[in-house]
Amino acid sequence: MCRVMRKKLTAKTIDALPPAKGKRYEVRDAMLPGLHIRVSATGAKVWYLAARVDGRLRRIKLGTYPIISLLDARQHAQSILRDIALGKFVESDPGSPEAPSPTLGDIIPQFIDRHAKRHTKHWKQAQSILLRMKKLHDKPIDQIKRADVLHELEAMIADLEDVGGKGTRANRALAAIKKLYSWCIDQGIVEISPVTALKPLIKEVARDRWLTDDEIKSFWRGCEAEGYPFEQFGKLLLLTGQRLREISDMRWSELDLEKATLNLKGSRTKNGSAHVLPLSPQAVALLPTIPRFLTSDYVFTTTGRSPISGYGRFKQRLDMFVGLDAEDWRFHDLRRTAATNMAIMGVQPHIIEAVLNHKTGIVSGVAAVYNRYAYVDEKRGALERWADRVGKIIGQTSILPALQPTDMVSA
Repeated sequence: MCRVMRKKLTAKTIDALPPAKGKRYEVRDAMLPGLHIRVSATGAKVWYLAARVDGRLRRIKLGTYPIISLLDARQHAQSILRDIALGKFVESDPGSPEAPSPTLGDIIPQFIDRHAKRHTKHWKQAQSILLRMKKLHDKPIDQIKRADVLHELEAMIADLEDVGGKGTRANRALAAIKKLYSWCIDQGIVEISPVTALKPLIKEVARDRWLTDDEIKSFWRGCEAEGYPFEQFGKLLLLTGQRLREISDMRWSELDLEKATLNLKGSRTKNGSAHVLPLSPQAVALLPTIPRFLTSDYVFTTTGRSPISGYGRFKQRLDMFVGLDAEDWRFHDLRRTAATNMAIMGVQPHIIEAVLNHKTGIVSGVAAVYNRYAYVDEKRGALERWADRVGKIIGQTSILPALQPTDMVSA
């Protein structure tokens, strides 16, 4: 006999049901008599309906959760109970084939909604790359073979090599589908993963690209040719050394102009750690040149409703204007450029890491837990020295923004 309990079931309570310790247990739905869900030691959750058919108690399997949602299970159970009451219900032959397994295309949106969105900030990247694996979408999730996945990854590498890429997207795809299968195992959708021991197909080498002084000058001139929003956006990327999204999605409410700081909550940073970034006078001087929408908190926006996008087209225009090798540099290299130059100027490594909001081990372990000092003064000094160096590279008079202060505009 398995352990039995009764609850008012919701999707939240079902998701929270832990794997059984030893024998499976079942939870009965307080809203619909006879409907219950069984939870095994592996965490698999299966719907059943207990009902009398021709005077005999039957346990009818409805399907596996979350493929069969709570709403689906209730509707299916009600349909069966109605057929029983009308004398129309016919039990399936025990030897008849079971309902077909869900396909990868069926599983992807469930994996994204029920797992990726809850556990990673970069779920959109996983969604995008899984949706590209179109040739596997129609295959049942439990029938996809290791060779099927390898074929897709190899095709992805070939496509990227044709356009001069490195093929590292295949590694991201492998990581995404591994996580999807791990979730499927946890949910009892499959028993094994075909990609468990599959290693990345591309050896990735850490980039060490940073812009030379001439390239910094060309980049700055290219930004000046853009005008709002990309002029100020590009210049702030270079002057602050922050990640692209941390600047592109910047809010006015995150700025303290009196203290000259940008204050990022953990939800806005890659590592989840809050970050206080001092702004150099050169960075602060850019802010009054940015049009401010009365009804929007976004600093960089053309609609008032969302932050800017189109970074790829911006980079293409910079490549044409400044003559940088389009395949040789990325916006992330601006971050490395700032860090490298600060190191050349003698800024201590732990201060550079504090500027970048890194967690790489210079201050780690117990020291990292108890050391809550944010190095604000030291970070400010480092960034001001870096901004002064940029000014010398491009010509001191050009470090100030080319645009004039702009009044607020309505969305």
